[in-house]
Amino acid sequence: MKIIVTGSLGHIGSPLTEQLVKRGHAVTLISSNPDRQRDIETLGAKAAIGSLLDSEFLEQVFLGADAAFCMIPPDFTQPDQIVYYESTGKIYDHAIRKSGVKRIVHLSSYGAHLPSATGIITGSYRVEQMLNKIPAINLTHVRPGFFYYNLESFIGMIKTAGFIGAVYGGNDRLPMVSPLDIADAVVEELTLVEETRPIRYVVSDDRTCNEVATILGKAIGMPDLKWLTLPEDEVMKNLRDRGMRQETAEKLIELGMAIHNGKLRADFDEHPPVFGRVSLESYAEEFAHVFHRN
Repeated sequence: MKIIVTGSLGHIGSPLTEQLVKRGHAVTLISSNPDRQRDIETLGAKAAIGSLLDSEFLEQVFLGADAAFCMIPPDFTQPDQIVYYESTGKIYDHAIRKSGVKRIVHLSSYGAHLPSATGIITGSYRVEQMLNKIPAINLTHVRPGFFYYNLESFIGMIKTAGFIGAVYGGNDRLPMVSPLDIADAVVEELTLVEETRPIRYVVSDDRTCNEVATILGKAIGMPDLKWLTLPEDEVMKNLRDRGMRQETAEKLIELGMAIHNGKLRADFDEHPPVFGRVSLESYAEEFAHVFHRN
């Protein structure tokens, strides 16, 4: 198959491309960074250097492809994350319609079943709805859980305050995922042309925040590490003191509250997936390495 992969050589794009090439597929990997071309070609893929925000470029890359993996790379420099998601989704919509590619695997998020009150995940909901309207394509939305590596954003807090704290915590449950397990799932989905599913949840492990703190704490030599649930105003002050934009901080807190009240995972709980291969204990070793390196 001729398969297009977006996301450059990121956490998902790199292992995804490697697996697809090993299976004999002709892979074109899109990257906005010309310096990535040699590394992409070393993996055995073709490099397409250009911006996902360039509609004509994306249409040309998609022409003649059998399948495409469509993700929206994080860009926290964008002042309005939901507008950024929508504008990128419209470009994907245009490229898919014009190129005629039929098999689409879209990287969405758990919580994308909700139209609002989920912070930036609202952007994933809107892109899902947009792509659902494209006729005559075979579309799967891959909805991963909370990325393991996002836990690394708490390292500074652990070192200075001695605990993890957010508007969610304690016994709140957190379905987590490794990019390697996402890559495994996307490989399976991209190469399917029959008996596909519209939604696929991908999760590596599912623990309470207390359990997460205990496992990470043990790995870093802090066995009594706690994950506290903090008031919204305290979290807002901390985010603003760190220089985060007001709107971005509000969306982050809104997302955290959707985790805390369980709304974000409601549809996931009704359709629980088979767990991937990277357990929290396995990831904790990587977390400890990052913790002690910084």
